[in-house]
Amino acid sequence: MYLTRRFYFSMLFIILLLSSGYMFHTLFLMGQLLLGLYLLAIALDVFLLYRVRGITASRQCPARLSNGDDNQIRLRVESSYSFPITLSVIDEIPVVFQLRDVCFHLKLSPGEGKTIKYTLRPTRRGTYAFGHIRVFVSDRIGLVQRRFTCAEQEKVKVYPSFLMLHRYELLAMSDNLTEIGIKKIRRVGHQTEFEQIKEYVKGDDYRTINWKASARRHQLMVNVYQDERSQQIYNVIDKGRVMQQAFRGMTLLDYAINASLVLSYVAMRRDDKAGLVTFNEHFDTFVPASRQSGQMQTLLEKLYAQETTYGETDFSALCVHLSKHVSKRSLLVLYTNFSNLNSMNRQLPYLQQLSRQHRLLVVFFEDSELKEYINRNPVNTEEYYRHVIAEKFTYEKRLIVTTLKQNGIYSVLTTPENLSIDVINKYLEMKSRQLI
Repeated sequence: MYLTRRFYFSMLFIILLLSSGYMFHTLFLMGQLLLGLYLLAIALDVFLLYRVRGITASRQCPARLSNGDDNQIRLRVESSYSFPITLSVIDEIPVVFQLRDVCFHLKLSPGEGKTIKYTLRPTRRGTYAFGHIRVFVSDRIGLVQRRFTCAEQEKVKVYPSFLMLHRYELLAMSDNLTEIGIKKIRRVGHQTEFEQIKEYVKGDDYRTINWKASARRHQLMVNVYQDERSQQIYNVIDKGRVMQQAFRGMTLLDYAINASLVLSYVAMRRDDKAGLVTFNEHFDTFVPASRQSGQMQTLLEKLYAQETTYGETDFSALCVHLSKHVSKRSLLVLYTNFSNLNSMNRQLPYLQQLSRQHRLLVVFFEDSELKEYINRNPVNTEEYYRHVIAEKFTYEKRLIVTTLKQNGIYSVLTTPENLSIDVINKYLEMKSRQLI
């Protein structure tokens, strides 16, 4: 049981009235009368609130939350009291959000129920723990409140941005991808892949005869090939310390994970095979490229547990292990970040090696906050010096793009919020130009 402000204000008034009784006897008698009525009101208030279990509340939370997106949470509160009540509903959200003011105030008529909706935007993957729902109830008398503890504690996992994936899926189904800046391309097929074995008929190419199958069937059998529309697309994600930089509460690694998930989906919709590679000080995760029905779920589960480290990324280990695991020429979309030209030059020999074996697309980030700072007008000498340093950083980013291009390596320099759109457009452009 909790005492309300009305309780204290009423008590203060009665105390002042009784105190005035030392000067005016009539006021003392009035104070005694009001005190008696006040105690009866408290007793009645307690009796009305505690005679029945009058409140039930439940939380309707998704089985998993989407990282970086607004996830809707629903609270259902129902009253079984026979009189109107006023509620304060507090949902104990995960501590990682650092919010202590998630409190909702509402009124319920006798037997009425209401649904409360609010959103949470997680910025880190992992397991989030929800607590109980605390409901504080008061009636028209309003001297005391009764607290109800509802809903069980529950844990919810935060996965990479699958809500963004659903958005792309709906747009792709209606062929409206251009609404979010994605360009349309035509499908290509300039290679061949095995389809089936059939009996030889006059006119078939002798070079396609399958001698082993012919020996088993005691008649000539030939291999049938079809135009290959399926290429291998690997999202290669750097998990080193360069990906720990944060933008709007999310690390560059989280942006790269969300973009790779969306790119994998678009690639599979375009009949390509999507795979995953992660690395830091050593070669870490490898998911072979595929376009089977369960591939997206496999990628989602693998991306869920990825975390950055504080070590230096080893690109030599990436080259060694990729040559072992990926024999067919593929498109490698490498998500990393270069702070300056020197950091890129240290890794350039390994990037050149990857480019010789595969088609390499390097995706790295520009600082949008730095761009906003450059656009401001300097007001003093110190500001001018800072602008020169900031412009030097942005110039080196553009110089990195030029250096990679000179070495036959494709690149995308983008801001974190535009990452998914820019990467998909670059993929579609390379596919339309038959560069994969």
